Amino acid sequence: MKSTHKILIIPILILQLSCSSSKVAAQSGVAKSKANSKINVYTTAENTTLRLSLSNDLIATTQKTNSKVSITVDPKKTYQTFLGIGGAITDASAEVFAKLSPKKQQEFLTAYYDKNKGIGYSLARTNIHSCDFSSQSYTYIQEGDKDLKTFNIDHDKKYRIPLIKKAIKTAGGKLTLFVSSWSPPAFMKDNNDILHGGVLLPEFAQSWANYYAKFIKTYEKEGIPIWGLTIQNEPMASQRWESCIYTPEAERDFLKNFLGPTLEKEGLGSKKIIIWDHNRGDMLVKRANLVFSDPEVSKYAWGIGFHWYETWNGGTPKFESVGEVHKAFPDKNLIFTEGCIEKFDPTKFQFWGNAERYGLNMINDFNNGTVAWTDWNILLDQNGGPNHVGNFCFAPIHADTSKDELIYTPMYFYIGHLSKFIRPNAKRIEAILSDKTLLSTSFKNTDGKIATIIMNSSDKEVIYSITNNSQKTTITIPAHAMQTLEY
Repeated sequence: MKSTHKILIIPILILQLSCSSSKVAAQSGVAKSKANSKINVYTTAENTTLRLSLSNDLIATTQKTNSKVSITVDPKKTYQTFLGIGGAITDASAEVFAKLSPKKQQEFLTAYYDKNKGIGYSLARTNIHSCDFSSQSYTYIQEGDKDLKTFNIDHDKKYRIPLIKKAIKTAGGKLTLFVSSWSPPAFMKDNNDILHGGVLLPEFAQSWANYYAKFIKTYEKEGIPIWGLTIQNEPMASQRWESCIYTPEAERDFLKNFLGPTLEKEGLGSKKIIIWDHNRGDMLVKRANLVFSDPEVSKYAWGIGFHWYETWNGGTPKFESVGEVHKAFPDKNLIFTEGCIEKFDPTKFQFWGNAERYGLNMINDFNNGTVAWTDWNILLDQNGGPNHVGNFCFAPIHADTSKDELIYTPMYFYIGHLSKFIRPNAKRIEAILSDKTLLSTSFKNTDGKIATIIMNSSDKEVIYSITNNSQKTTITIPAHAMQTLEY
Protein backbone atom coordinates (compact mmCIF):
# COMPACT_ATOMS: atom_id res chain seq x y z
CA MET A 1 0.00 0.00 0.00
CA LYS A 2 1.65 3.22 -1.13
CA SER A 3 1.20 6.61 0.45
CA THR A 4 -1.35 8.73 -1.38
CA HIS A 5 0.01 12.03 -0.11
CA LYS A 6 3.33 13.76 -0.54
CA ILE A 7 3.29 16.70 1.82
CA LEU A 8 6.43 18.72 2.53
CA ILE A 9 6.13 20.76 5.68
CA ILE A 10 8.85 23.26 6.45
CA PRO A 11 10.80 22.08 9.47
CA ILE A 12 9.77 24.91 11.80
CA LEU A 13 6.12 23.87 11.35
CA ILE A 14 6.66 20.14 11.05
CA LEU A 15 5.74 19.07 13.95
CA GLN A 16 2.76 20.86 15.05
CA LEU A 17 1.34 17.66 13.56
CA SER A 18 2.46 15.82 16.65
CA CYS A 19 -0.75 16.83 18.39
CA SER A 20 -2.27 14.22 16.06
CA SER A 21 -5.66 15.88 15.87
CA SER A 22 -7.68 15.06 12.78
CA LYS A 23 -8.32 18.77 12.36
CA VAL A 24 -4.63 19.55 12.00
CA ALA A 25 -4.16 16.55 9.74
CA ALA A 26 -7.01 17.66 7.54
CA GLN A 27 -5.73 21.24 7.35
CA SER A 28 -2.32 19.93 6.36
CA GLY A 29 -3.72 17.78 3.57
CA VAL A 30 -2.81 14.61 5.42
CA ALA A 31 -5.25 11.74 5.10
CA LYS A 32 -7.33 11.22 8.24
CA SER A 33 -6.87 8.02 10.16
CA LYS A 34 -9.75 5.76 11.04
CA ALA A 35 -11.88 7.22 13.80
CA ASN A 36 -11.14 4.28 16.10
CA SER A 37 -7.39 4.23 15.43
CA LYS A 38 -5.23 4.38 18.55
CA ILE A 39 -1.95 4.73 16.70
CA ASN A 40 -0.33 7.58 14.76
CA VAL A 41 2.35 7.06 12.12
CA TYR A 42 5.02 9.64 11.23
CA THR A 43 7.18 9.00 8.18
CA THR A 44 10.31 10.32 6.48
CA ALA A 45 11.12 8.63 3.15
CA GLU A 46 13.55 9.07 0.30
CA ASN A 47 12.18 10.14 -3.10
CA THR A 48 9.05 11.53 -1.45
CA THR A 49 8.20 14.78 0.29
CA LEU A 50 7.44 12.95 3.53
CA ARG A 51 9.50 14.54 6.29
CA LEU A 52 8.34 13.55 9.77
CA SER A 53 4.87 13.75 8.25
CA LEU A 54 1.74 12.36 9.85
CA SER A 55 0.93 9.48 7.50
CA ASN A 56 -1.88 7.41 8.96
CA ASP A 57 -2.99 6.39 5.48
CA LEU A 58 -0.10 3.90 5.65
CA ILE A 59 -2.14 1.95 8.21
CA ALA A 60 -3.99 -0.96 6.59
CA THR A 61 -7.76 -0.55 6.58
CA THR A 62 -8.43 -4.27 6.29
CA GLN A 63 -7.25 -7.20 8.37
CA LYS A 64 -6.68 -9.17 5.14
CA THR A 65 -3.46 -7.28 4.44
CA ASN A 66 -0.58 -9.71 4.84
CA SER A 67 2.52 -8.49 6.67
CA LYS A 68 6.01 -9.81 5.99
CA VAL A 69 7.54 -8.69 9.28
CA SER A 70 6.11 -8.60 12.79
CA ILE A 71 7.03 -6.49 15.81
CA THR A 72 5.80 -7.58 19.23
CA VAL A 73 5.96 -4.95 21.96
CA ASP A 74 5.85 -5.78 25.68
CA PRO A 75 5.64 -2.58 27.81
CA LYS A 76 5.91 -4.62 31.02
CA LYS A 77 9.48 -5.64 30.23
CA THR A 78 11.65 -2.55 30.68
CA TYR A 79 15.32 -1.72 30.29
CA GLN A 80 17.40 1.46 30.66
CA THR A 81 16.04 4.92 31.47
CA PHE A 82 16.42 7.45 28.67
CA LEU A 83 18.37 10.65 29.39
CA GLY A 84 18.14 12.56 26.12
CA ILE A 85 19.21 13.22 22.53
CA GLY A 86 21.02 16.32 21.32
CA GLY A 87 24.10 17.77 19.68
CA ALA A 88 27.25 19.78 20.36
CA ILE A 89 27.13 23.56 20.60
CA THR A 90 30.66 24.26 19.41
CA ASP A 91 32.43 27.53 18.62
CA ALA A 92 31.82 26.77 14.94
CA SER A 93 28.08 26.32 15.46
CA ALA A 94 27.85 29.54 17.47
CA GLU A 95 29.87 31.57 14.96
CA VAL A 96 27.68 30.42 12.07
CA PHE A 97 24.51 31.05 14.08
CA ALA A 98 25.63 34.65 14.72
CA LYS A 99 25.80 35.28 10.96
CA LEU A 100 22.11 34.42 10.45
CA SER A 101 19.31 36.97 10.45
CA PRO A 102 17.15 37.09 13.62
CA LYS A 103 14.34 35.36 11.72
CA LYS A 104 16.56 32.47 10.66
CA GLN A 105 18.11 32.25 14.11
CA GLN A 106 14.67 31.74 15.60
CA GLU A 107 13.77 29.18 12.95
CA PHE A 108 16.95 27.27 13.75
CA LEU A 109 16.36 27.31 17.52
CA THR A 110 12.76 26.18 17.10
CA ALA A 111 13.72 23.42 14.66
CA TYR A 112 16.08 21.81 17.18
CA TYR A 113 14.89 22.69 20.66
CA ASP A 114 11.13 23.23 20.58
CA LYS A 115 9.54 19.89 21.50
CA ASN A 116 6.22 20.80 19.87
CA LYS A 117 7.24 22.63 16.68
CA GLY A 118 10.71 21.08 16.32
CA ILE A 119 12.47 17.85 17.22
CA GLY A 120 12.88 18.57 20.93
CA TYR A 121 16.59 18.25 21.66
CA SER A 122 17.07 17.79 25.41
CA LEU A 123 20.84 17.19 25.55
CA ALA A 124 23.91 19.24 24.60
CA ARG A 125 27.69 19.09 24.68
CA THR A 126 30.17 21.94 24.52
CA ASN A 127 33.95 22.30 24.48
CA ILE A 128 36.27 23.49 27.27
CA HIS A 129 38.33 26.11 25.38
CA SER A 130 39.16 25.35 21.76
CA CYS A 131 38.67 22.24 19.64
CA ASP A 132 39.03 21.62 15.91
CA PHE A 133 35.63 23.25 15.35
CA SER A 134 36.87 26.61 16.61
CA SER A 135 38.19 29.35 14.33
CA GLN A 136 41.50 29.33 16.22
CA SER A 137 43.19 27.68 19.19
CA TYR A 138 42.77 29.39 22.57
CA THR A 139 42.61 28.72 26.31
CA TYR A 140 41.12 30.63 29.26
CA ILE A 141 44.46 31.53 30.86
CA GLN A 142 47.74 33.14 29.98
CA GLU A 143 50.36 30.58 29.01
CA GLY A 144 52.27 29.41 32.08
CA ASP A 145 49.62 30.40 34.62
CA LYS A 146 49.42 27.17 36.60
CA ASP A 147 47.55 28.91 39.43
CA LEU A 148 44.78 30.01 37.02
CA LYS A 149 44.94 33.62 38.22
CA THR A 150 44.19 34.90 34.71
CA PHE A 151 41.27 32.51 34.11
CA ASN A 152 38.36 34.08 32.20
CA ILE A 153 35.83 32.97 29.61
CA ASP A 154 35.52 36.27 27.73
CA HIS A 155 36.14 34.41 24.46
CA ASP A 156 32.96 32.36 24.91
CA LYS A 157 30.79 35.36 25.79
CA LYS A 158 30.80 36.63 22.21
CA TYR A 159 29.17 33.69 20.43
CA ARG A 160 28.94 30.42 22.32
CA ILE A 161 27.39 31.41 25.64
CA PRO A 162 24.60 33.47 24.00
CA LEU A 163 23.67 30.51 21.77
CA ILE A 164 23.68 28.07 24.69
CA LYS A 165 21.38 30.38 26.66
CA LYS A 166 18.98 30.70 23.73
CA ALA A 167 18.96 26.91 23.28
CA ILE A 168 18.14 26.40 26.96
CA LYS A 169 15.31 28.93 26.75
CA THR A 170 13.85 27.36 23.60
CA ALA A 171 14.05 23.90 25.19
CA GLY A 172 11.73 25.09 27.93
CA GLY A 173 14.35 26.26 30.43
CA LYS A 174 16.25 23.01 30.83
CA LEU A 175 18.96 21.39 28.74
CA THR A 176 21.20 18.59 30.00
CA LEU A 177 24.64 19.99 29.16
CA PHE A 178 27.96 18.19 29.47
CA VAL A 179 31.40 19.59 28.69
CA SER A 180 34.56 18.08 27.19
CA SER A 181 38.21 19.03 26.96
CA TRP A 182 40.26 18.47 23.81
CA SER A 183 43.62 19.39 25.37
CA PRO A 184 45.23 21.04 28.38
CA PRO A 185 47.12 24.29 27.69
CA ALA A 186 50.42 23.75 25.90
CA PHE A 187 52.67 24.36 28.93
CA MET A 188 50.94 21.55 30.85
CA LYS A 189 51.94 18.93 28.22
CA ASP A 190 55.13 17.12 27.44
CA ASN A 191 55.14 18.33 23.81
CA ASN A 192 54.48 21.97 24.81
CA ASP A 193 51.76 22.09 22.14
CA ILE A 194 47.99 22.27 22.49
CA LEU A 195 47.81 20.30 19.22
CA HIS A 196 49.34 16.97 18.12
CA GLY A 197 48.65 14.76 21.11
CA GLY A 198 51.24 14.75 23.85
CA VAL A 199 50.48 13.87 27.47
CA LEU A 200 49.65 15.79 30.62
CA LEU A 201 52.75 16.39 32.72
CA PRO A 202 52.41 14.99 36.26
CA GLU A 203 53.34 18.30 37.87
CA PHE A 204 50.30 19.98 36.30
CA ALA A 205 47.70 17.30 37.08
CA GLN A 206 46.25 19.24 40.02
CA SER A 207 46.25 22.50 38.10
CA TRP A 208 44.42 20.82 35.21
CA ALA A 209 41.81 19.34 37.58
CA ASN A 210 41.32 22.83 39.04
CA TYR A 211 40.77 24.11 35.50
CA TYR A 212 37.70 21.87 35.06
CA ALA A 213 36.24 23.07 38.35
CA LYS A 214 36.93 26.69 37.45
CA PHE A 215 35.26 26.27 34.07
CA ILE A 216 32.12 24.67 35.51
CA LYS A 217 31.76 27.29 38.24
CA THR A 218 32.33 30.17 35.83
CA TYR A 219 29.76 28.88 33.33
CA GLU A 220 27.24 28.34 36.10
CA LYS A 221 27.76 31.94 37.26
CA GLU A 222 26.70 32.88 33.73
CA GLY A 223 23.44 31.02 34.28
CA ILE A 224 24.39 27.87 32.37
CA PRO A 225 23.99 24.72 34.51
CA ILE A 226 26.57 22.01 33.81
CA TRP A 227 25.23 18.47 34.25
CA GLY A 228 28.45 16.57 33.64
CA LEU A 229 31.79 16.29 31.89
CA THR A 230 34.00 13.91 29.97
CA ILE A 231 37.63 13.70 31.04
CA GLN A 232 39.22 13.91 27.59
CA ASN A 233 37.91 13.88 24.04
CA GLU A 234 39.38 10.90 22.16
CA PRO A 235 42.22 10.11 24.60
CA MET A 236 43.93 7.65 22.24
CA ALA A 237 44.12 9.96 19.20
CA SER A 238 47.07 12.23 18.44
CA GLN A 239 45.47 14.70 16.04
CA ARG A 240 46.70 17.72 14.13
CA TRP A 241 44.12 19.65 16.17
CA GLU A 242 43.67 19.93 19.96
CA SER A 243 44.36 16.49 21.45
CA CYS A 244 45.97 14.76 24.41
CA ILE A 245 46.82 11.12 25.04
CA TYR A 246 45.75 9.24 28.16
CA THR A 247 46.54 5.56 28.54
CA PRO A 248 43.82 3.62 30.38
CA GLU A 249 45.93 3.76 33.54
CA ALA A 250 46.65 7.48 33.16
CA GLU A 251 42.97 8.33 32.79
CA ARG A 252 42.11 6.14 35.79
CA ASP A 253 44.77 7.74 37.97
CA PHE A 254 43.87 11.30 36.95
CA LEU A 255 40.23 10.65 37.84
CA LYS A 256 41.05 8.85 41.08
CA ASN A 257 43.75 11.15 42.44
CA PHE A 258 42.91 14.55 41.00
CA LEU A 259 39.69 15.20 39.07
CA GLY A 260 37.25 13.26 41.26
CA PRO A 261 38.56 14.56 44.62
CA THR A 262 38.90 18.12 43.25
CA LEU A 263 35.29 18.30 42.07
CA GLU A 264 34.13 16.99 45.44
CA LYS A 265 36.28 19.51 47.30
CA GLU A 266 34.88 22.34 45.16
CA GLY A 267 31.29 21.37 45.87
CA LEU A 268 30.86 19.84 42.41
CA GLY A 269 30.63 16.21 43.45
CA SER A 270 27.17 15.86 41.88
CA LYS A 271 28.54 16.46 38.36
CA LYS A 272 28.46 13.31 36.23
CA ILE A 273 31.95 12.24 35.16
CA ILE A 274 32.20 10.26 31.91
CA ILE A 275 35.31 8.26 31.04
CA TRP A 276 36.76 7.28 27.63
CA ASP A 277 34.81 9.53 25.18
CA HIS A 278 36.28 7.69 22.20
CA ASN A 279 35.32 4.84 19.87
CA ARG A 280 33.43 1.62 20.44
CA GLY A 281 35.39 -1.61 20.31
CA ASP A 282 37.85 -3.47 22.51
CA MET A 283 39.15 -0.31 24.16
CA LEU A 284 35.64 0.66 25.29
CA VAL A 285 35.45 -2.64 27.14
CA LYS A 286 39.00 -2.35 28.50
CA ARG A 287 38.45 1.17 29.87
CA ALA A 288 35.18 0.14 31.48
CA ASN A 289 36.76 -2.91 33.13
CA LEU A 290 39.73 -0.95 34.43
CA VAL A 291 37.73 1.90 35.99
CA PHE A 292 34.43 0.29 36.98
CA SER A 293 36.09 -2.72 38.64
CA ASP A 294 38.04 -0.48 41.01
CA PRO A 295 35.72 0.84 43.77
CA GLU A 296 38.10 3.68 44.65
CA VAL A 297 37.86 5.19 41.18
CA SER A 298 34.48 3.80 40.06
CA LYS A 299 32.76 5.91 42.73
CA TYR A 300 33.64 9.02 40.72
CA ALA A 301 32.48 7.70 37.33
CA TRP A 302 28.83 8.04 36.27
CA GLY A 303 29.45 6.16 33.04
CA ILE A 304 31.38 5.77 29.84
CA GLY A 305 31.11 7.72 26.59
CA PHE A 306 31.82 6.55 23.06
CA HIS A 307 32.02 7.70 19.42
CA TRP A 308 31.37 5.86 16.15
CA TYR A 309 34.62 6.52 14.29
CA GLU A 310 35.73 2.90 14.42
CA THR A 311 33.79 2.89 11.14
CA TRP A 312 36.31 5.33 9.60
CA ASN A 313 37.26 4.14 6.10
CA GLY A 314 34.69 1.37 5.99
CA GLY A 315 35.02 -0.25 9.39
CA THR A 316 32.15 -2.12 11.03
CA PRO A 317 30.21 -0.57 13.95
CA LYS A 318 31.12 -2.39 17.17
CA PHE A 319 27.68 -2.39 18.79
CA GLU A 320 28.50 -5.63 20.60
CA SER A 321 31.08 -3.81 22.75
CA VAL A 322 28.35 -1.44 23.97
CA GLY A 323 26.17 -4.39 24.93
CA GLU A 324 29.11 -6.12 26.63
CA VAL A 325 29.80 -3.12 28.87
CA HIS A 326 26.12 -2.72 29.69
CA LYS A 327 25.84 -6.37 30.67
CA ALA A 328 29.00 -6.31 32.79
CA PHE A 329 28.22 -3.03 34.57
CA PRO A 330 24.43 -2.51 34.57
CA ASP A 331 24.70 0.16 37.27
CA LYS A 332 26.88 2.36 35.03
CA ASN A 333 25.64 4.44 32.12
CA LEU A 334 26.55 4.35 28.43
CA ILE A 335 26.34 7.61 26.48
CA PHE A 336 27.12 8.25 22.83
CA THR A 337 29.14 11.47 23.03
CA GLU A 338 30.00 12.23 19.39
CA GLY A 339 29.38 11.22 15.81
CA CYS A 340 29.24 12.97 12.46
CA ILE A 341 29.50 12.29 8.75
CA GLU A 342 33.13 12.97 7.83
CA LYS A 343 34.66 13.95 4.48
CA PHE A 344 32.45 16.93 3.71
CA ASP A 345 31.12 17.15 0.16
CA PRO A 346 28.74 20.04 -0.69
CA THR A 347 27.02 17.92 -3.35
CA LYS A 348 25.80 15.47 -0.69
CA PHE A 349 23.64 17.59 1.60
CA GLN A 350 20.66 15.38 0.69
CA PHE A 351 22.51 12.06 0.46
CA TRP A 352 20.17 9.56 2.09
CA GLY A 353 22.89 7.16 3.18
CA ASN A 354 24.05 9.73 5.74
CA ALA A 355 20.66 9.63 7.44
CA GLU A 356 20.60 5.84 7.41
CA ARG A 357 23.97 5.77 9.12
CA TYR A 358 22.38 7.77 11.95
CA GLY A 359 19.36 5.50 12.11
CA LEU A 360 21.50 2.36 12.17
CA ASN A 361 23.71 3.68 14.96
CA MET A 362 21.03 5.23 17.14
CA ILE A 363 18.71 2.23 17.10
CA ASN A 364 21.50 -0.27 17.75
CA ASP A 365 23.10 1.82 20.47
CA PHE A 366 19.81 2.18 22.33
CA ASN A 367 19.05 -1.51 21.94
CA ASN A 368 22.41 -2.25 23.55
CA GLY A 369 21.75 -0.19 26.67
CA THR A 370 22.76 3.37 25.76
CA VAL A 371 20.90 6.05 27.76
CA ALA A 372 21.74 9.16 25.68
CA TRP A 373 22.95 10.05 22.20
CA THR A 374 24.87 13.19 21.21
CA ASP A 375 25.45 14.32 17.64
CA TRP A 376 28.47 16.49 16.82
CA ASN A 377 28.03 20.12 15.58
CA ILE A 378 24.42 21.29 15.58
CA LEU A 379 25.18 23.78 12.81
CA LEU A 380 27.92 24.36 10.24
CA ASP A 381 28.23 26.65 7.25
CA GLN A 382 27.94 25.77 3.56
CA ASN A 383 31.59 24.66 3.58
CA GLY A 384 31.31 22.28 6.54
CA GLY A 385 33.07 24.66 8.93
CA PRO A 386 34.53 26.85 10.28
CA ASN A 387 37.40 24.64 11.39
CA HIS A 388 40.94 25.87 12.03
CA VAL A 389 42.61 22.74 10.60
CA GLY A 390 40.36 22.11 7.61
CA ASN A 391 38.70 19.06 9.17
CA PHE A 392 35.32 19.81 7.59
CA CYS A 393 32.27 17.60 8.05
CA PHE A 394 28.47 17.44 7.85
CA ALA A 395 25.87 18.59 10.37
CA PRO A 396 22.13 17.86 10.39
CA ILE A 397 21.53 21.53 9.56
CA HIS A 398 23.84 23.75 7.55
CA ALA A 399 23.56 27.48 6.95
CA ASP A 400 24.38 29.06 3.64
CA THR A 401 25.52 32.32 5.19
CA SER A 402 25.83 34.01 1.78
CA LYS A 403 22.07 33.56 1.25
CA ASP A 404 20.81 33.51 4.85
CA GLU A 405 19.32 30.07 4.25
CA LEU A 406 19.12 26.92 6.35
CA ILE A 407 19.76 23.56 4.70
CA TYR A 408 17.93 20.68 6.41
CA THR A 409 19.58 17.37 5.65
CA PRO A 410 17.86 13.95 5.92
CA MET A 411 19.94 13.38 9.06
CA TYR A 412 17.93 16.04 10.88
CA PHE A 413 14.67 14.20 10.23
CA TYR A 414 16.03 10.75 11.11
CA ILE A 415 17.34 12.04 14.44
CA GLY A 416 13.98 13.73 14.98
CA HIS A 417 12.14 10.44 14.70
CA LEU A 418 13.74 9.56 18.03
CA SER A 419 14.42 12.88 19.78
CA LYS A 420 10.92 14.24 19.33
CA PHE A 421 9.01 11.18 20.46
CA ILE A 422 11.29 9.67 23.13
CA ARG A 423 11.38 12.07 26.05
CA PRO A 424 13.67 12.21 29.10
CA ASN A 425 12.95 9.53 31.73
CA ALA A 426 11.30 7.23 29.20
CA LYS A 427 11.99 3.52 29.63
CA ARG A 428 13.12 1.31 26.78
CA ILE A 429 10.73 -1.63 26.49
CA GLU A 430 10.83 -5.06 24.92
CA ALA A 431 10.23 -5.04 21.17
CA ILE A 432 10.87 -8.26 19.27
CA LEU A 433 11.33 -8.22 15.48
CA SER A 434 10.57 -11.38 13.52
CA ASP A 435 13.55 -10.87 11.17
CA LYS A 436 16.27 -8.39 10.17
CA THR A 437 14.45 -6.78 7.27
CA LEU A 438 13.76 -3.77 9.50
CA LEU A 439 15.45 -2.14 12.49
CA SER A 440 13.38 -1.08 15.50
CA THR A 441 13.45 0.16 19.08
CA SER A 442 10.65 1.10 21.50
CA PHE A 443 10.36 3.37 24.53
CA LYS A 444 7.53 4.14 26.94
CA ASN A 445 7.33 7.76 28.04
CA THR A 446 6.35 8.92 31.51
CA ASP A 447 2.94 10.04 30.18
CA GLY A 448 2.22 6.44 29.13
CA LYS A 449 2.69 7.00 25.41
CA ILE A 450 4.83 4.46 23.58
CA ALA A 451 7.13 5.41 20.71
CA THR A 452 8.22 2.64 18.37
CA ILE A 453 10.82 3.63 15.77
CA ILE A 454 11.23 1.56 12.61
CA MET A 455 13.84 1.94 9.86
CA ASN A 456 13.71 0.37 6.42
CA SER A 457 17.02 0.69 4.56
CA SER A 458 15.99 -1.60 1.71
CA ASP A 459 14.99 -0.63 -1.82
CA LYS A 460 11.43 -1.91 -1.38
CA GLU A 461 8.50 -0.95 0.82
CA VAL A 462 7.77 -3.41 3.62
CA ILE A 463 4.42 -4.33 5.12
CA TYR A 464 4.76 -5.14 8.82
CA SER A 465 2.49 -5.72 11.77
CA ILE A 466 2.93 -4.41 15.29
CA THR A 467 1.27 -6.11 18.24
CA ASN A 468 0.84 -4.46 21.64
CA ASN A 469 -1.39 -5.96 24.34
CA SER A 470 -2.93 -8.28 21.74
CA GLN A 471 -3.89 -5.30 19.52
CA LYS A 472 -2.43 -5.84 16.06
CA THR A 473 -1.95 -3.10 13.46
CA THR A 474 -0.59 -3.55 9.94
CA ILE A 475 1.43 -0.69 8.44
CA THR A 476 3.47 -0.03 5.30
CA ILE A 477 6.89 1.59 5.50
CA PRO A 478 8.24 2.92 2.19
CA ALA A 479 11.69 2.06 0.83
CA HIS A 480 14.55 3.91 2.56
CA ALA A 481 12.36 5.33 5.26
CA MET A 482 12.12 5.97 8.97
CA GLN A 483 8.86 5.82 10.88
CA THR A 484 7.75 6.61 14.41
CA LEU A 485 4.59 5.03 15.75
CA GLU A 486 3.03 6.82 18.70
CA TYR A 487 0.32 5.03 20.66
